[in-house]
Amino acid sequence: MNALRIALISTPFVAVPPAGYGGTELVVHELAEGLQSRGHEVTLFATGDSRTSAQLRTFYDRAQWPPEPLVELNHVSWAMEKIAAGTFDLIHAHSALALGLTRLVPRPPLAYTIHHVRTPEFSAFYQQFPDQHYVAISTSQMRQEEPLSRCTVIHHGLDPLRFGPAGEPDDYVCFVARLSKIKGPDVAIDAAMAAGVPIRVAGEAHRGDQVFFSEEMKPRLELPHVTRLGGIGSPQKEALLRRARALLFPICWEEPFGLIMIEAMLSGCPVVAFGAGSVPEIVEPGVTGFVVEDTDEMAATIRPGGVLDSFDRRACRARAVERFSRDRLVDDHLRLYHEILKGTPA
Repeated sequence: MNALRIALISTPFVAVPPAGYGGTELVVHELAEGLQSRGHEVTLFATGDSRTSAQLRTFYDRAQWPPEPLVELNHVSWAMEKIAAGTFDLIHAHSALALGLTRLVPRPPLAYTIHHVRTPEFSAFYQQFPDQHYVAISTSQMRQEEPLSRCTVIHHGLDPLRFGPAGEPDDYVCFVARLSKIKGPDVAIDAAMAAGVPIRVAGEAHRGDQVFFSEEMKPRLELPHVTRLGGIGSPQKEALLRRARALLFPICWEEPFGLIMIEAMLSGCPVVAFGAGSVPEIVEPGVTGFVVEDTDEMAATIRPGGVLDSFDRRACRARAVERFSRDRLVDDHLRLYHEILKGTPA
């Protein structure tokens, strides 16, 4: 199979891979490294503090946080200009702005991954580009969107080698996400207290979460069974998950994917989650975790003497490798790329 020349457009907000928070950019990293390892010619358009084996092209020297629309437009329009002047077979963009710029750069063909929950503004925007190729990151996400005639579901995948072999857990459970109401960090702390187990909480409040943090999280983070870790990078996260009794994922929104779930599973750590959004298609009850209805059932599931005591962490990791590895991620994307190129006039 001939090597493809792929332009991969990341965001300008977080480095590839991210040092801390940044789900989209972590997936971009896995895709870039996986495609490059298969012999494809990948050019990654990202920030200058990124690390990659692909060819790196940068407009901004470092990540531009917090996100600003004009910064994104600057980054993506610059990338599309360079792509138009190059010899690429395909563009894979992770910014919706690239769709609009296809009016000026109609070739090469473009695939765009939707990383966010449905919003009316974005859904209406996507309807203006019915002939572009979309990637949804879960079936749940795709079903919530306005119908797109060219949309393929591809679950995220990660390099299993980053996650050590599953071993015996410690006594704590953990929560790893931003400290936002929709993610349920308050519920996780309450469930751990009801179960009588310690909990380690990793994450920070972002802009817009400050009222929730002050009113609900600050007093909870001072409780004796809680250890606050703040924002953590990949090495600390991997160590945390490897020894955790469970990852708690009590979301109250339509989560498009939830990358932390597969990070936990690849560590052999079961996910105990509320069944919203993508959870039912990611978590296999009894194999990689448990889907529960409320705080009481979450507490009952993680309580010592319950189902976690006999949970097979090695089988959990093996199943996660089967479903959510980097190799599977790359296989699925290459299949899509070739389908796009096959249907593109010369």
